[in-house]
Amino acid sequence: MNADKKFRVPVALTIAGSDSGGGAGIQADLRTFAFHCVHGTSAVTCITSQNTLGVKRVDAMQPEAVVAQIQAVVEDIGVQATKTGMLLNKEIIAVVSKQVQNLNLSNLVVDPVMVSRTGAQLIDDDAVKILRSALIPLATIVTPNRYEAQILSGLEINSLDSMKKAAEVIHKELSLKTILVKGGGMRGSLRCVDIYFDGENLETLFTQPVDTKNTHGTGCTLSSAIAANLALGQNLLTSVKRAKEYVTTALTYALDIGSGQGPVGHFFPLLLSKDKY
Repeated sequence: MNADKKFRVPVALTIAGSDSGGGAGIQADLRTFAFHCVHGTSAVTCITSQNTLGVKRVDAMQPEAVVAQIQAVVEDIGVQATKTGMLLNKEIIAVVSKQVQNLNLSNLVVDPVMVSRTGAQLIDDDAVKILRSALIPLATIVTPNRYEAQILSGLEINSLDSMKKAAEVIHKELSLKTILVKGGGMRGSLRCVDIYFDGENLETLFTQPVDTKNTHGTGCTLSSAIAANLALGQNLLTSVKRAKEYVTTALTYALDIGSGQGPVGHFFPLLLSKDKY
């Protein structure tokens, strides 16, 4: 065996928070990258103390520490795609936005992480403002859930038509390249519908519903799967469709761990392979 054999693979960077329960955040992103055969790198923005029952504590990293992590990765390894998740406060959002510009980070997937799928606001109004004005306009694609799309558009979203209208309004007002309004916070069959809009093409994307309470990390996983596919050289719409397929299958193999909401099953390819033998 030649121990010096070198494997060249694409590299993706996640700039997000750490989830001690392993269901979302950096942990979900790195697993998603790995199962797409993309090398995952990271810049941790905050440390959360959480489990399947909820978040117990959040500690922010110093902005300078976030910058140092990003620069260390980019100056040596290089990245083909970048995903942002929980950035937590206006100071971190500001320095991340500056690094995206200064380092010319392409294939930027922004998961806004402003409001949970249940409607709880996760960052303060000042952070929302700078996320909206500084980072989101730099994105290749932005992936807001229902409540985040409501904040960004100023519209109430309660139907398929209102999802489409919100996508068009956000795209125009924030001068976006592409937006994906996610239906995970919607009710009934709309939970399985996302709206993709790139300024010309408006696509309604459907997936099969999966009946499980263990859905922790779906948003992080979707955005990191989009980034992974972009790093692999796929076009944007194909990356979104493949990411949705990955999340749907991961939900099918969701992990029933803990006493609350378990995470999606990122390592389903291993389970599927095991079933063959």
